[in-house]
Amino acid sequence: MNLKRLGRAVGLLAALTLASPAATHAEDIVRIASAYRTTTLDPALSAAAGNIETYGQLYGRLIRRAADGSLEPGLAESWAVSDDGKTVTLKIRDAKFSDGSPITADDVVFSLLRVRDLKESAYSAPLQQLAEAKAGDAQTVILTLKSAFAPFVGNLEVFNTGIVSKKDVETRGEAAFTTTPVTSGPYVVKEWRPNDRLILAANPHYWREGYPKNDGAELIEVVDDNTRVTMMIAGELDAARGVPWSQVADLKGRDGISMPLEPSTVIFMTLLNHSRAPFNDLKVRQAAAHAIDTVAVTKAMTFGYAATANTTLPGAVDFHDKDNPGLGYDVEDAKKLLKESSYDGKPATILITDSAESERLAVLLQAQWAVIGLNAKIEKVDGGVWWERVPGADYDAAPTWWYNETPDPDLAVRWALCGTCGSESYYTKYNNAKVDELTETAARELDPVKRGALYKEIQTISTEEVAQIPLYYPPYANAYGNRIKGLMMTPSLQWTLEETEVVQP
Repeated sequence: MNLKRLGRAVGLLAALTLASPAATHAEDIVRIASAYRTTTLDPALSAAAGNIETYGQLYGRLIRRAADGSLEPGLAESWAVSDDGKTVTLKIRDAKFSDGSPITADDVVFSLLRVRDLKESAYSAPLQQLAEAKAGDAQTVILTLKSAFAPFVGNLEVFNTGIVSKKDVETRGEAAFTTTPVTSGPYVVKEWRPNDRLILAANPHYWREGYPKNDGAELIEVVDDNTRVTMMIAGELDAARGVPWSQVADLKGRDGISMPLEPSTVIFMTLLNHSRAPFNDLKVRQAAAHAIDTVAVTKAMTFGYAATANTTLPGAVDFHDKDNPGLGYDVEDAKKLLKESSYDGKPATILITDSAESERLAVLLQAQWAVIGLNAKIEKVDGGVWWERVPGADYDAAPTWWYNETPDPDLAVRWALCGTCGSESYYTKYNNAKVDELTETAARELDPVKRGALYKEIQTISTEEVAQIPLYYPPYANAYGNRIKGLMMTPSLQWTLEETEVVQP
């Protein structure tokens, strides 16, 4: 046990208990503001951005992703894959939960099967190839796959595969994740104030000796973009998530603030509903894609900080086909295709959430489609309604974004392009049997060169058929103060909080 860290943590808990809310910013507390809320502490129940950022601080995973993207040991100190690729054996290190109880193979099996099988599980896809999980002994986990599956080991690093205490969850049920969960990651929950902030303290039993390199953090929910920027400039924050593109240049030029524009696997695109007119017609979809000047849209939306998208996959994933020319901006060809199509002139509905960014993007799409005679109207709804109507295919077009949890493209394809993989190609109803077949073949293929060729074919087919309209690949526009060092956001939407040191008072 690290007695020094235990003493620091105990002191911090006492200080936080006695202090007023405005006085909780001890020198070694990292303050991060984000527009994305923490709504649950149960890693199985949500795939929302704010919760993803939180899970990585509370629950240790079997595998860690290094800064260069490679896989390294986490709670599993080693692992081995059988020659046929169907069995993964992991050796669990000597580690403890935040309550001091040992982390065992039974906890690992329980956690993985919970994500795979729980009816309410928000995102079971990373573990769907898992046929059986069992404990060989107290520190050995044996995972049997349905077939060889190249991405599987990397999937053990996905946000919802953090290890929870089997005993605690079975004892407390849902209450285990309400206010004071037993954690396996670098932090414990000191206090959770929903719709305000999550206050974290260092986990004195964390397995990484000397980590976290700080006493804790405040994950502060600040929905308004301008408010986050103002707080950052005033020195009230150590980091601000999602700086508006219009303010990036200003913050880049300020002393004491850095804006590194970190790589991401995010893609902004426009969903098209393939199950009804007008976008059930390939020629209408192609016309809509050719009508979009994606270079101009990228510049208008991100002030040129993002890269223009060329395929239906994020530009930062492995095997992205950077040489694919995309459909390209061609107004005359768009007009010709629309004239040849079944389009009857009725306005298509562009469904957006109630945000300024969504509205700006929708207005750009509407204006460029109008040039070729494709009429569109914008309907604005709140986020909850949007997430009811889009999965229910009650929309025509919907500009939005998504990201991939790992560098491997398998999950991206299964989420956005595979019609039979669970989300019906991100609720577009796009369904190409060849793409679905290639998805499974590519996942089973262990040769990287052959896998690359398969994903190239998937991108060619889905881009030409306009599964969605790819727009741009943005970096993460996060601001950092010089009071800290070591904090960044990884492409998989995780803060490197445990690596962060407070270097200035």
